[in-house]
Amino acid sequence: MKIAIGSDHAGFRYKEILKTALAARGHEVRDYGPHSEASVDYPVFVRPVAEAVAAGEFERGIVLGGSGNGEAIVANRVHGIRCTVVWNVESTKAGRAHNDSNVLSIGQRFVAESELLAILDAWLETPFDGGRHLRRIQMIDAAG
Repeated sequence: MKIAIGSDHAGFRYKEILKTALAARGHEVRDYGPHSEASVDYPVFVRPVAEAVAAGEFERGIVLGGSGNGEAIVANRVHGIRCTVVWNVESTKAGRAHNDSNVLSIGQRFVAESELLAILDAWLETPFDGGRHLRRIQMIDAAG
């Protein structure tokens, strides 16, 4: 799978861990930055990830920050993006199964590092349920 990834300074460390894990799992990853923990403005790095996914350049994207909330807001402003903020495996599975999440948002300050790779695997492996959920996604997309 082709996956775009970006963060702010508060999500940088987890971004680096996820890049390594994705490559080890055979995925192609493009890092939209930043490239250090120096303070940055997250929209500069998150919006390009969302735009690349929406344009079909990447199948999915991952954005990270301190809480993941601001990053999800930025990503969801891009039509066609369904970015879900997750905090554990269960919320990750629900975001994929019910919302067909194509961008994952993780808050480094609120997700234990010990859960990070399990969250990643759940997001990569959980299929979209379709059915009534597809109708709802179509309603969301029509409103955008």
